[in-house]
Amino acid sequence: MYIVTAKEMYDMDRYTVEEMGLDARILMENAGRAVCYELTKIITKKDRICVMVGGGNNGGDGFVIARTLKNKNYHVTVIQVVPDEKITGDVQYNKTLFLNCGGSVVVTTEASDISKIATNSDVIIDAMIGIGVHDKLREPTATIVSIINEFAPRIISVDIPTGLPADEGITGFSAIQADYTIIIEAPKMSLYLQHTAAFYGKWKVVSIGIPANAIEETPARLIWDQHQFQQTMPKRGLYAHKGDHGKGLAIGGSKEMPGSIAMTAKAALRTGAGLLTVGTTESVIPTIASTCVEATYLALSRNKESDLMTMSIPFDKYDAIVIGMGLGREKRAEQLVQNVLTEANYPVIIDADGLYHAKFAHTKLTKRLYPTIMTPHPGEMAMLLDVSVAELLEKPFYYSTKFARDHQVYLVLKGKNTIITAPGGQQAVNTTGNQGLAKGGSGDVLSGIILAMVMQHKSIFQALCNACFVHGMAADLLVTDNHSYYDLMATDVIEGIPAVYRTFLDM
Repeated sequence: MYIVTAKEMYDMDRYTVEEMGLDARILMENAGRAVCYELTKIITKKDRICVMVGGGNNGGDGFVIARTLKNKNYHVTVIQVVPDEKITGDVQYNKTLFLNCGGSVVVTTEASDISKIATNSDVIIDAMIGIGVHDKLREPTATIVSIINEFAPRIISVDIPTGLPADEGITGFSAIQADYTIIIEAPKMSLYLQHTAAFYGKWKVVSIGIPANAIEETPARLIWDQHQFQQTMPKRGLYAHKGDHGKGLAIGGSKEMPGSIAMTAKAALRTGAGLLTVGTTESVIPTIASTCVEATYLALSRNKESDLMTMSIPFDKYDAIVIGMGLGREKRAEQLVQNVLTEANYPVIIDADGLYHAKFAHTKLTKRLYPTIMTPHPGEMAMLLDVSVAELLEKPFYYSTKFARDHQVYLVLKGKNTIITAPGGQQAVNTTGNQGLAKGGSGDVLSGIILAMVMQHKSIFQALCNACFVHGMAADLLVTDNHSYYDLMATDVIEGIPAVYRTFLDM
């Protein structure tokens, strides 16, 4: 499944009609019927249903929905919120069909009428405006939306709630607050933005017959799900040995934060890293080793009172490095990050304090000939970009693409919907995970999973997507089984990794 902008959705429709030759009326019929199929699962024939239609294709879908419901003996009325001269083309065609089937249409924009209709209906089906909104609603639509939000007992939107932008970067809008949205063909970008997602309510995507090659012609963002994980996760050979699955180095930890690097190490080993070395200050090695006995250790400071990473690293011994968890922000730690970026001739994953230091090494990032992976949360990403967190969250897809391309890095922007971006701009969204992950240490665990995955896959992009899937799904399975959002801890997620493999892979 793909996430699209408004333009990308229009391009898919255009390709289907103009290049493939599928009649636009058939697409509209398919859309209305597909929506109806889902509607009948959540409404009853006792409900008083009011379909609110506008003049665009969304309104045309509304007329198909109304006709289909009426033919199934549902109690349905249609309120047209634009004048008749705005009803043209395929929309007029479907309005005529509805009328010919015995339906009736009330044309009104009066606030008193809308208020009475909303109050006296059990379900409002919102088919007024689709994905073309780029600014604030004009009157009288803005008032109609406000009244429906206030008085309608239940609202189901078609494709997108009226007034809600499909794209990112738009604020100051007013929109229908839907209880349920039936999305047509592909989720729109606003479904995955913090300031717009809640307007959709619960949601479901329905297919209307857009051919696969129309989707392939569109540079949309992939939703990384169970199917992609199963198709791309490498199989382990019967005669594999530990060296086949990567020799990783995890650098970080301090007297104040030894647990960070310990969780990264345990997560990497639990995910499948063949060999793992933890590079940390000497004074904390006994503490970490007592919790992670499978790793080996590299002392990066002989001074037991110091957390500064000062000793040389045998870079030629490893296949990938993750750096930053509990590293600290001292100047010598910054130098260590820069040394790793310069000397490591293989993938480097940068997280936590490492991201702070990487901000001062942009030139080294861009010049690296080997993959660099950065895994910021929104606060860290805003720091790297010199923008506010609010600005970032309004346009996370844009900012992720820009940063990844400008610095030629792979970027994992962590959040409710984690966005994975390749240096060339390819993007995927991981939707696994839950609010139980909103705890200290969750990012450290993800970094360990990423380290292991990067050493298993030929494709860095697939490795990152699968790492995010495993991390989130482990949390989901744990909450489903015997944990809650409240008690789930990062260390629990490490122990939940095996369940993901057992559930989704043919062992």
